[in-house]
Amino acid sequence: MMPKSPSDAVSAESNNAETPAAAAGTDAGAAPTPESAALPAPSTPPPEWVVTPFQVALGRWIIRTAALAAGIAFWHYACATNLTLYIRFENVPTPLQVWRALLEHLVETTFYLHIGASLRRIAISYVLAVASGVTIGLLMGRSRFVRDIVSPYIELLRPIPAVAWIPLAILLLPTEEGSIIFITYLGAVFPIILNTVHGVEQTPEVLVRAAQTLGARQITIFRHVVLPGALPSICAGLAIGMGVSWFSLLAGEIISGQYGIGYFTWNAYSIIHYPDIVVGMLAIGLLGTSCTSLVRQLTRPALAWQRKAR
Repeated sequence: MMPKSPSDAVSAESNNAETPAAAAGTDAGAAPTPESAALPAPSTPPPEWVVTPFQVALGRWIIRTAALAAGIAFWHYACATNLTLYIRFENVPTPLQVWRALLEHLVETTFYLHIGASLRRIAISYVLAVASGVTIGLLMGRSRFVRDIVSPYIELLRPIPAVAWIPLAILLLPTEEGSIIFITYLGAVFPIILNTVHGVEQTPEVLVRAAQTLGARQITIFRHVVLPGALPSICAGLAIGMGVSWFSLLAGEIISGQYGIGYFTWNAYSIIHYPDIVVGMLAIGLLGTSCTSLVRQLTRPALAWQRKAR
C-alpha cells in the first residue's frame, strides 16, 4: 500500500471538516429554527386586473346614459311640480308628452319631408363650404399676398350673424331655397377657412427647409409636408363648420322657409303646440350630432399617421 501524499491528506481533512457543516445544514433544513419558523410563508401575488378596451368603452357609455337619465328625471320633476326658479316650467311639456308627440310624427310622411329638406340644404352648402374654404385657407396660409387680399373680407363678414344675412340673401338670390343655402354656406365656410390657415401656419418650418435642402419642389413640399401637417386642424375645422352650418340653416328656415326642421319647430310655436317644439329641438340635436360624427369618421383615415405616431 502506497503512502498518501501531503496534498491527499489535506484534501481528506477538508472533506472531514465540511461533513459536519453539511450535516448541520441538512438537519437545519429538516428541523427549522425558531427564527425561521417566525417568518411568514411567502404568499402568491394577487392576479392583476386587466381592463380591456371594451370595458372602458362600456363604462363610458354607462356614465353617459346615466347622465342623460338624470337630466330626463329632473325635466320630469320640474314639469310635474311646476318648478319656478326664475326659469318657469309651467308650460313646458313633460317627457311623456314629447315622447307621444314624437311617436305620432314618426308615422307621418310630412315629418320626414322636413328632415329631408334640411339634410339636402346642409349637404349642398357644406360641400360648397368645404371646397372653397379649404382652398382659400391653404392659399392664405402659404401666400402673404392672398392673405392680405382675403383677410379683410373674412374679418369683416365673419362676425355678422346668420339672421342679419337673411334680408340681403332674399334680395340677392331669386329663390328662397337659394337664400337658405347661401346663409348655411356662410355659417360653415368661415370656421373651415380659419382652421385651415391655422393648420398651415403651424407646420414646422424646419420640415419645409429640410425638404427644400433635399431638392423638393414647391408642389411636392405642399403635398407631402404642408398638407399632412395641416390635416389635424383642417379636420377640426370641418367638424366645427358642420355644427355652425346647422345654426345658420335653422335661422334661414325659420324666417323664409316652407319646409325643413327649423320651419317645423317655429310653426309648432306659432300654433302653440309645445310638445312639437321639443320634438323639433331634439330632432335638430340628433341630426347635428349625427352629421358631425359622420364628418369625424370620414376624416379619421386621413389622421391615421397621427395615431401611429402616438
